[in-house]
Amino acid sequence: MSSFQFIAAGRLRTGVFTPATPTGRVCVLLSGQTEFIEKYGEVVAELNGRGFTVATLDWRGQGGSARALADPLKCHVGDFSEFDDDLRAFMSEVVTPLSPTPPLLLAHSMGSHLALRALHDHPDWFRAAVLVAPMIGISTRGYPGWLTRAITALQVRRGKGSEYAWGMERRDPHQITFERQLCTSDADRFERTQAILREMPDIRLAGPTWGWIEAAYRSMRTMTRPGYAEAIQTPTLIVGAGKDRIVLTEATRRFAARLPNGRYIEMAGSEHEILMEKDAIRAQFWAAFDGFVAKAEATSSARSAR
Repeated sequence: MSSFQFIAAGRLRTGVFTPATPTGRVCVLLSGQTEFIEKYGEVVAELNGRGFTVATLDWRGQGGSARALADPLKCHVGDFSEFDDDLRAFMSEVVTPLSPTPPLLLAHSMGSHLALRALHDHPDWFRAAVLVAPMIGISTRGYPGWLTRAITALQVRRGKGSEYAWGMERRDPHQITFERQLCTSDADRFERTQAILREMPDIRLAGPTWGWIEAAYRSMRTMTRPGYAEAIQTPTLIVGAGKDRIVLTEATRRFAARLPNGRYIEMAGSEHEILMEKDAIRAQFWAAFDGFVAKAEATSSARSAR
């Protein structure tokens, strides 16, 4: 059974998907930049099959949630604290009423980045977390990182924060072919997403604005400072993509090594979207997920019994 609703004064679109036989276990699913609830239909079904009720949302500015700018294709945010506000409202209005037990967290890319912010600031929200290809560092496609950061900061200071970063208007998914995309090696799953966007064109996004990129850089600088990762105590499995061309897998490895209760594994043959990859890669992911969750739930049960 599934249900959609709008929360936070009607700005955020959320969804709750219940398995045929509810178990009381809840998984919060957080998607990445430009993504939307429908894209994760297969993942939701797999989580339902494991007994989880799945709660998810479209972040502000994307999917079916309210857009920040007049141009609905621009991916824009003023500061990542705005996403924190989204997650806080979502947890309060949607997730907490589902179960008295803290939920599991599964997140991808920007969603994994925002999940880490939540794990740092709200250690009681989740009992365990699985973070896929987290946005710790972003690829600059061969350009020096210092140069892209400087250009981004300059453009924002020039008042161009709400304008597309150079070339990003051409990232309209209606114009992107499988050969041009950088996210998955599975043509069928790529086409499945494209079909959804052809059927529901209003939920699509192109590329980010200078303001979005500057906000991301600010948040990543905070996240990589000494002491940040070390303060996150929640049991966490981080899954990197060996062929990632969107985020920097080496930055992910370094961050994961600093987590007190973290474990890192890598899908060697995977592009960025591990959950949208070929069957063999996804099977490897779900095996790791199941083993991690079983251990985390056993540990949680043992602590509750004391």
